[in-house]
Amino acid sequence: MKKILFAASECVPFIKTGGLADVCGALPKEFDKNEWDVRVVIPNYSCIPDKFRSKFEYVAHFYMSAGSYITNKYVGILKYVMDGITYYFIDNQEYFNCAVPYGDVRYDIEKFCFFDKAVLSMLKQIDFCPDIIHCHDWQTGLIPVYLKNEFQADSFYWGMKSIMTIHNLKFQGVWDIKTMQGLTGFSASLFTPDKLEFKKDANMLKGGLVYADYITTVSDSYAQEIQTEYYGEGLNGLLSARHFDMQGIVNGIDYQVYDPAADTKIYTNYKPSDFRKKKYMNKVKLQEELGLAVDKKKYMIGLISRLTDQKGLDLVNYAIDRIVDDYTQLVVIGTGDPQYENMFRHYAWKYGDRVSANICYSDELAHKLYAAADAFLMPSRFEPCGLTQLISFRYGTVPIVRETGGLRDTVKPFNEYENTGDGFSFANYNGDEMLSVINYSKHIFFDRRKQWNQMIDRGMANDYSWNNSKGKYEGLYNYLLGC
Repeated sequence: MKKILFAASECVPFIKTGGLADVCGALPKEFDKNEWDVRVVIPNYSCIPDKFRSKFEYVAHFYMSAGSYITNKYVGILKYVMDGITYYFIDNQEYFNCAVPYGDVRYDIEKFCFFDKAVLSMLKQIDFCPDIIHCHDWQTGLIPVYLKNEFQADSFYWGMKSIMTIHNLKFQGVWDIKTMQGLTGFSASLFTPDKLEFKKDANMLKGGLVYADYITTVSDSYAQEIQTEYYGEGLNGLLSARHFDMQGIVNGIDYQVYDPAADTKIYTNYKPSDFRKKKYMNKVKLQEELGLAVDKKKYMIGLISRLTDQKGLDLVNYAIDRIVDDYTQLVVIGTGDPQYENMFRHYAWKYGDRVSANICYSDELAHKLYAAADAFLMPSRFEPCGLTQLISFRYGTVPIVRETGGLRDTVKPFNEYENTGDGFSFANYNGDEMLSVINYSKHIFFDRRKQWNQMIDRGMANDYSWNNSKGKYEGLYNYLLGC
């Protein structure tokens, strides 16, 4: 039996702020349980819903010290088994009693320094010796560092491998070296430019990328992009040096959760064979619910996103007056930077029958929009993978994307002469180029409906289930284990 431990800061269904949680929730369930023993560990946040927390089982507890700032801290270990997967929760109310998983950066860095050492320290307590620890993003970046340094004093940890997966390189866990020494207990020799030092500070993600046995990202294109200065966030030199130990594996989506034929959150169910007759019913109902002009012939564009610069919303701001013409509606769901929240509120006020700004995150409303929209807009500045376009395919909604990262890997641009492709894309980060592609998509929607529907056929036939990605992870795990 091959043993894998996923270590992460969030995991569906317990806690979610982004795609990282979807990966850690869905991927472990895909492996053959006769061959793989895959378990997951996350912090025991107090904001995990009580319907789960009330069922957690106490396993053990101990006290742990790291640097001079983390001394004799309580570490509780809780356990919960669901869908055949064992989940562990590191308990410490001082660090994880919170309304949301992340907040003040300095405090987040301290609690994840604590979490990383606690993950390795708990393994002997639960009598689980993983062959590989699969670490996700900067919050777990110190696990490979601890594993290859302090924990090598104990033969229990010998031969244990680690993988570092980058979900978003922009966030790295950077703080001053003196504080990080106090939080970790690492010797000064680890805070050098070839290890954790980064622009005279200490960088948790960099530590993970230096010491992990292998690095993955969540798409092939993103793995290439982050080796360049533009996308590399200051770590492109290190990532270029390690490119032989790195690959991109596109995320999947849960095909049971996102299934228009069985989704109980949408108004009218439909499948690839009958979307032409039924999909529009979802549009009409959503128009009614959101107070938009009710007309099945309108071109509805959806946008579900964190409202941040990364997502290309400055391009939307530049072109929105020309996007929402008399025949077009825009429905937005998301929260984020106040400037973008207020921007969408303003346009919803200005064009009440055309723009709906839902400054919130509602999973139920999101499902309704996937089913109702004709197209989905993702003009990202950079996008490690992106899940929205994959879900859009599933619901017969055509993605309009910028050619970057996972968007470039998953959306094949429409070619009207060869009648190929499953979406629309533009190359340069430019508002006029985005607007031109949106206008072209309108032309196909209104004037070439047969080709539009054939594009939907191809999109719905795509397979971006986790079963597809799982095989690549199995190959990687076996490679590291010498199988």
